[in-house]
Formats: sequence, C-alpha cells, structure tokens
Amino acid sequence: MAEQAVPEGGPKPAPVVIKKYANRRLYNTATSAYVTLEHLSQMVKDKTDFVVYDAKTGDEITRSVLTQIIVEEENKGGQTLLPIPFLRQLISFYGDSLQGVVPQYLEMSMSQFARNQEQMRGYLQNAFGFNPFQQFETMGKQNMAMFENAMRMFNPFRPGQPGQPGQPGQPGQMPPMTNGQDAPKPDAPSATAAAPKEEVVIDDLKRKLDELQSQLALLSKKS
Repeated sequence: MAEQAVPEGGPKPAPVVIKKYANRRLYNTATSAYVTLEHLSQMVKDKTDFVVYDAKTGDEITRSVLTQIIVEEENKGGQTLLPIPFLRQLISFYGDSLQGVVPQYLEMSMSQFARNQEQMRGYLQNAFGFNPFQQFETMGKQNMAMFENAMRMFNPFRPGQPGQPGQPGQPGQMPPMTNGQDAPKPDAPSATAAAPKEEVVIDDLKRKLDELQSQLALLSKKS
C-alpha cells in the first residue's frame, strides 16, 4: 500500500483522512473507497499516517479506532502482544496520579524499541547464525522424535514384532523365574556389541519365552 510515499529528505505529507459513518463504515478520502480495520492496520504497518474523524460530529476518533485495531489483532489468536499482567497494570493507572506520565513513558519506550529493532534482528542473526525462533521449533521436533524412539526401544512388544503376546503360535506368557540352575548363558561380547540395544532386548525375551515353554512341557510329561 503506497498511498503516502515519503520523499527522501522532503516534507512529511499530510495524513490521510478517514471518515467513520454511523453504520461503522470507514471511508478513505484519499482513495475514495470504503476500507476496513484490517486495511487501516496494514496502513499502520506501511507507516502511512492517517487520522479518523466522525463523519457526523467531525470529532477526531483516531485513538479509539487504533484501539479497535489492537483488539481485533489480539482476538485473532496465535501470538499476542499484550500480556495479561501488562493489561492489568495499564488499567490500574487510569485515575491514578501517574496517569499523565504513563503515555509519555510508553511512547518513549516503544520509540526506543522501534529504533533498535533492526539492530536486535541483526544481533540475533549474527550471534546464532540462523533465525533462533525457527531453530527452536526444529529442535523441539527433533527432541520429540528422539523421545518417541526411546519409548519404542523400551516397549519391544510392538505390532508386527515376533514374539508379540497374542499372536498365533506365540501365546503371551511371563518370563520364567529361574533358580540359578537354568540361567541363560550371556551372549558373546562381540554379538552383543554388534547388535542394536532393541534387538538384544527382544532376543533375550524370546529366549526366556522358549525356556518357559520347555519347562511347561517337562511339567506336563511328569504329570
């Protein structure tokens, strides 16, 4: 939106006049077209200065219209700008003896922040070598994937795994409690070191299930 181009080193152009009618419609006198609050919000972002007048009374209502834009932006959801504690503190200053000081303080603070925002962006880019906010999102996804992999490793009975309880030919049974006489022999160090941890756990459980089935078969013969 280039309704108010500012010449380099030239005089500041007059603000665009917006008229608000009783039906809440906003009329841009510069473009001879009706606009919305979203349109005015974009004008602010484009640094296009404007003033709003009540079409009936002629009173300037720029402040109230800008406040409406903020309310609309806050209600869109997602990332908001005004924390609840800040809003409570701001409301508490109405009628306070410091009410006359707060506007100047906020204006100076925001002006200083606006002057430094590009410097802050450059500092973050140089310090991290990337957009830190995008990187935080990527790190969060990677951490979630690592967590899911870890949970799968400690839960070997997954659908489709051999030895899963309830599959045909592999009834679910508890590992046997050995008395030390029939304890399974440990795997060779080379095989254990070569096999992934998850496969070692699964093989150990399968071996214990086979031992339990052998013990049950011996008991059935004796009886």
